[in-house]
Amino acid sequence: MANAEKDLHTDIAIVGGGLTGGLAALALARRGFSIALIERSPKEALLASHFDGRTTAIAFASMRMLNRLDLWDDIDAFSEPIRDILVTDGQRQTRFREGGLSSFHMHFDSNALDKDTPLGWIVENHALRRAIFSALDKEKDVTVFDQTSCQHVDFGPGRAVLELSAGRSVTTNLVLAADGKQSPLRAQAGLRVNRWKYQQTGLVATVAHEHPHNGFAQEYFLPGGPFAILPMTTKSDGSNKTYRSSLVWTDKIPLAERLMASDDETFKRELTQRFGSYLGGLEVDGPRFSYPLSFHLSHKFVSARLALVGDAVRAIHPIAGQGFNLAIKDIAALCDVLADGRGVGLDIGHESALQPYQQWRRFDSVSLALGTDLLNRLFSNNQPAIRLMRGAGLGVVNASRPVRQFFMRQAGADVGTLPSLLQPL
Repeated sequence: MANAEKDLHTDIAIVGGGLTGGLAALALARRGFSIALIERSPKEALLASHFDGRTTAIAFASMRMLNRLDLWDDIDAFSEPIRDILVTDGQRQTRFREGGLSSFHMHFDSNALDKDTPLGWIVENHALRRAIFSALDKEKDVTVFDQTSCQHVDFGPGRAVLELSAGRSVTTNLVLAADGKQSPLRAQAGLRVNRWKYQQTGLVATVAHEHPHNGFAQEYFLPGGPFAILPMTTKSDGSNKTYRSSLVWTDKIPLAERLMASDDETFKRELTQRFGSYLGGLEVDGPRFSYPLSFHLSHKFVSARLALVGDAVRAIHPIAGQGFNLAIKDIAALCDVLADGRGVGLDIGHESALQPYQQWRRFDSVSLALGTDLLNRLFSNNQPAIRLMRGAGLGVVNASRPVRQFFMRQAGADVGTLPSLLQPL
């Protein structure tokens, strides 16, 4: 990466150097655009393994993009393929029944699509960040400003000027907002959003277990919210192996707060009552994380000299694990739109040149955002009549191979008109 100069002119300035912003910088640089990447945190902190102990689900179409950008070789050792997914109504352990899955279920098998291609991968976030920034280090037209905040942007008719901390500035043709759910850039541009808060909190932890998971992912629908057990890589220490899964546990806010404040034994007991015994004995391996859950969707994805990507566009419920995959699709679509616009001599920052990106990404964003919201509302309750209806619905879907294949392709980010970076290799 080039050194961050005091004043700089680039084709594109990206505000936000997380997974979305970093990947956008790399993908756009590979298309021949000069990039400024602006991030508040120190680069060393971003790359530390303890900075973010979470995992990310990478859909099989998204993996194609990571492969095309030559990132997968650095990520592969920290990724675990998902071979099967079992979706089911769940139940907490009581004196009269065992916790875990119920008889109503829906099974997705990778062999139903392509026996050589997993349904997705669970990847540790620190591995994604390290691979992206390692690749950015080799890009001569990417300038990274870390420990730097964007104070203000002047969206002019022919250019945008970003005023940065420490007296720096960047002049650019297009600003890319990868600055998260609250997105100061979106607010400054006056773009309206629909938003609401879920009365739920997401709990994330790594769980060590006695038996191997064999690439099997499970998602239970419990009254408080979805409870997902996702396969992670096995840790080896000489002859000893530690089998691991990533836990994404959604529950009502009061219970989630008590769980986060509880001691290890209490948390483990509550976890075991929901997890069930199919993987044997359990231990929490490392810290727990929690984050509030909310929904928002921007009315517009672009304005003059500005385009939104990732969480700046939308925040959806984690019930389907599609958040980062939507961001990857945003980046891939924007790469095609901007490259095509530049190819015919358009000003890439003009709103008319950005409209094809908004049109391309609107339907997928709206349908998946509202679909995950509906699923959460439908399954996060314990009313007997609704439980019976949704159980019957799971059974109907499970009995239809074409319907299951459609849902698998939807989860794999492999439906609709795919950008070139996501098309089959």
